[in-house]
Amino acid sequence: MINPLLELKEVSYKNKNNFTLKNVSLRIKSGEKIALLGKSGAGKTTLISILNGTLKPIKGRVKLFNTEFDKLNLYQKSKISTIWQDLRLIEDLSAEQNVNCGLLGKQSFLFAFKNLLNISSFNKAHQYMQACNLKKSIFSKNIRKISGGQKQRVAIARSLIQGSDILLADEPFNNLDPKLTSNIKNLLLITENKNKIKVPNTTLISLHRLDLLDGFNRIIGMKNGEILFDLEKTKLKKYHLNKIY
Repeated sequence: MINPLLELKEVSYKNKNNFTLKNVSLRIKSGEKIALLGKSGAGKTTLISILNGTLKPIKGRVKLFNTEFDKLNLYQKSKISTIWQDLRLIEDLSAEQNVNCGLLGKQSFLFAFKNLLNISSFNKAHQYMQACNLKKSIFSKNIRKISGGQKQRVAIARSLIQGSDILLADEPFNNLDPKLTSNIKNLLLITENKNKIKVPNTTLISLHRLDLLDGFNRIIGMKNGEILFDLEKTKLKKYHLNKIY
């Protein structure tokens, strides 16, 4: 049996007095395109935060590349990139500086210093920003001065420039119109893209819109901190969705 890239074994997480994850087990293999479904409060964001190591479970084990998460170094952990629902952009920096921050896990302190002084090269950042349909006119703008949809795409470009193997995304299509949603979804799910940029081969994206399921090959449904179904996209039926909505 091929070892999964990322694995949870009987993981639980408690937020104050409430369990937001209950005994969840999950194996993510290379090349999978996974849609994570569920209502608000189902546990999707908590699951993503456990998968990328932001939260530590109160019970269970988390493994990346068949290694316990606590034993990984920063470079190994950078093999997972995350698009957060709240974006987590740095408001004192420009759009291009925010994108360049995605490189910090693989660069030196000198690079970080140059990035903050706005004297490092932004060529790679611009390439990823253009792939996310961002115009040159906003590249150097302060992040406070661009629109919500532009901020969304800056956050996506920042995650992609990281060059990770696994992408986790929490509602990444918020603030995007239908055309941009289609373009960005195709960018995240199609490894070979016209922009010639590297996109993670393995993807897990939380969604609330069922019309966006095309292109995924695996669907996971959550409710009340539990996984109620985990199946191939071709086997998804209406009664599965009725369990979680």
